[in-house]
Amino acid sequence: MNLIHKAFIYFVVALAIIFGFLTPFDFNNVLGEKSRIIFFHVPVAWISVLAFFISMIYSVKFIKTRNLFNEIVAFSAAEIGFVFSILATITGSIFAKFTWGSFWNWDPRETSIFILFLIYGAYFSLRISIDSTEKKAMLSSVYLIIAFITVPFFIFIMPRIVSSLHPSDTFFSKGTINMSMGMMSVFFLCLFAFTILFFWILNLKIRIEKLKSIKNLK
Repeated sequence: MNLIHKAFIYFVVALAIIFGFLTPFDFNNVLGEKSRIIFFHVPVAWISVLAFFISMIYSVKFIKTRNLFNEIVAFSAAEIGFVFSILATITGSIFAKFTWGSFWNWDPRETSIFILFLIYGAYFSLRISIDSTEKKAMLSSVYLIIAFITVPFFIFIMPRIVSSLHPSDTFFSKGTINMSMGMMSVFFLCLFAFTILFFWILNLKIRIEKLKSIKNLK
């Protein structure tokens, strides 16, 4: 990635943060200024799902090809997804504190993310416990495929079939958070900014893991 690409990423991310915090809006909803949390909470939550999806795709590729590069990508994406899910939990907890009076309420979405922490935390424990590179790669890939099957259920299905304190997912129109065109513009800017930031971080992580694997072979 050249200097122009890096400068573009810095610029877009900085722009998203500035607009997200400082752009004046006429909040036409019950949450008021707290609505700004969607500019950061939703994008990081989206990135965690995207990262876990990529880890699953490259796990399938590894099983088909036995190419260790695919397993490196799967591991890198899973690790970054885990970090972004922590960020999603932190931003969600801040919102919960100011809205419901407590950082943690065992809301269905909070419970779902906690279970995913356990599932993907077990994946990292699995990798550490196996010494053989090939065996580690194979078992880890199978685990990531199975783990991702649970992601759509815990992120998209369970919160919709169980009563939740979480704001309605129809905030684009008639939900708890009614977004004006200005808010939608900032929201999609933040979504784009966090997405390109993720792919940059993923690229760096993959390069680091490749260097580690080369060093271990020597």
